[in-house]
Amino acid sequence: DMFTWAAKAVVSTQSTGEGFRDLAQEAGVSINGGQTVVNPWMMLGGVATSVCTAEEVIFPNQAVAGDKIVLTKPLGTQVAVNLHQWMQLGTPSWEVAKNLISSADIIARYNDATVSMTTLNLHAAKLMHKHHAHAATDVTGFGILGHSRNLAEFQTADVDFTIHTLPILAGFAELCKQLIAKGARNFKLLEGLSSETSGGLLICLSAEDANRYVADMRAEGGKAWIIGDVEPGNKTSRIVENPEIVEVTYS
Repeated sequence: DMFTWAAKAVVSTQSTGEGFRDLAQEAGVSINGGQTVVNPWMMLGGVATSVCTAEEVIFPNQAVAGDKIVLTKPLGTQVAVNLHQWMQLGTPSWEVAKNLISSADIIARYNDATVSMTTLNLHAAKLMHKHHAHAATDVTGFGILGHSRNLAEFQTADVDFTIHTLPILAGFAELCKQLIAKGARNFKLLEGLSSETSGGLLICLSAEDANRYVADMRAEGGKAWIIGDVEPGNKTSRIVENPEIVEVTYS
């Protein structure tokens, strides 16, 4: 009813605003301006503006052959959120998925995805400066392959990006294969085209710097993996035929 809808709207709006504020403060960002209007669907957005010197900017086009490619968050957030929604709503897709994965595992991976999505890329970005990153982008709506292709096309040197490792939330690589076999949704996770929300950074560094970067991230409790190589080529990106799958949890 309208009262229930209004009550939920107040709670969700306040909670989302508080979360937005808390992470902005964690990032050292001030929030200025803004307006709130009634809408049937919850939407929140903003524009981030920063003032810095040219020396403080890492331009995203300096990858060279021999570099390693690092990823700082696992893949699979779209799968986790959709599975959780299917389970809650009892959708037809859930009738297929419930025979392939337990409710407990879905909740565990949903919680892992929540931790990942609410973790800022702030520390990962700072380490890019410390370890002399040559190029970087974030992994969001186009999936890891889509964003790595965009980054490769932007490089000054004639290079290709070859991805040999996919860090994925635990169990989802096999689950996605089984869903496809059952005629259910194909998230295209293993093809690198599954959308991510608040994904990690995809970074090109020298081999030595990449190893030090990963070590520093893990020493601070973060996630990072060397997932690929920069090679001479024609400014494109690909995932090898049988990539190594790294099963990732946050618990």
